[in-house]
Amino acid sequence: MTKTRRFWLDAMLKICSPVIDALAEGRLRRDMPVEAAPGMTDRESCTYLEAFGRTMVGFAPWLGCAGLDGEEERLRLYWGERARMALKNAVTPSSPDCMNFSEGFQPLVDAAFLAQGILRAPEVLWDPLDEETKANLLARMRETRTRPPYRNNWLLFGALPEALLHHVGAADWDPMRIDYALFAHEKWYKGDGWYGDGESFNLNYYNSFVIQPMLLDLLDEAAGESGAWGKLKPVVTARARHFASHEEHLISPEGTYPLLGRSLCYRFGAFQVLAQMALREDLEPCLTPAGVRCALTAVLRRTLAHPSMFDEGGWLRIGVCGSQPAMGENYISTGSLYLCSAVFLPLGLPASAPFWSLPDEPWTSVRLWNGENLPCEHAI
Repeated sequence: MTKTRRFWLDAMLKICSPVIDALAEGRLRRDMPVEAAPGMTDRESCTYLEAFGRTMVGFAPWLGCAGLDGEEERLRLYWGERARMALKNAVTPSSPDCMNFSEGFQPLVDAAFLAQGILRAPEVLWDPLDEETKANLLARMRETRTRPPYRNNWLLFGALPEALLHHVGAADWDPMRIDYALFAHEKWYKGDGWYGDGESFNLNYYNSFVIQPMLLDLLDEAAGESGAWGKLKPVVTARARHFASHEEHLISPEGTYPLLGRSLCYRFGAFQVLAQMALREDLEPCLTPAGVRCALTAVLRRTLAHPSMFDEGGWLRIGVCGSQPAMGENYISTGSLYLCSAVFLPLGLPASAPFWSLPDEPWTSVRLWNGENLPCEHAI
């Protein structure tokens, strides 16, 4: 491993391993603290599924990465086994950590994130599971159908469990939930790579937290089932590619970025689309893999530098720069914070990939603020 890849891997394991270890050993409910906004007393019903589903969104591609060797391959195999143990405990009714998929609306969200993580590495997170765990997992996914999602980005939360059911060949997967999510967002497209969150446009990072990554993963899984879906896939991909360029341009020379809108305590999960397009090796020509690596590394270093980001047990705290509990909206709790794992998607590329192997390069804001003569970007 290069020093930078080692830094990324260590950072990912520091964030994600407490969740996976505790759940693999059936002690997540016992050990994970539940920090939430003052007066919010109901988060224990959903925070554990939040933590696990969101952790797997970013962790899964590394678990599925082929071509590793040495220490990193030993770590990958070890954590793959731990993740499967965690998954078994999350869906087995007799487990002390069996999670809530059926009560309240928040489990709709995090069942979708868990499905998304499994779809990102099914050869590790689905294929080796025993038949009982597979049946329990699919039963938990079907439990989410009892509540209708809101008519905004939540439509995607209704669609991702169906994509997982499609992937495993379940006869009862529901194409209408996928179709509705895809074409509602097509209607809500605002231009230049940005979607509305429902009819309205909100200046926040939900295009990256949820909307564009889930659209891409839905179409990767099911585009072949419908001619209309197949035609949509290159359009959605082109928008995501352009949105990733916007995200790269937002990263300052210091590794900071504009703190706009809600859910900012998901921290560097705000850059999921940029990380995802880097993983797909599908960046616009104005970006280079090494430049994106350096930009995201700067964000990681800047954010991780504050020691109060973690409590004494190694669990994430609410905030962007350390512990800032006032930033936690009424739907935020400790488990919510683990969507930050999404920045680590490029670890799903082997060390030989250009993203990891090319020499360091400055990213766009560094180049421009150093006086380099670069053209402006234009809308698509």
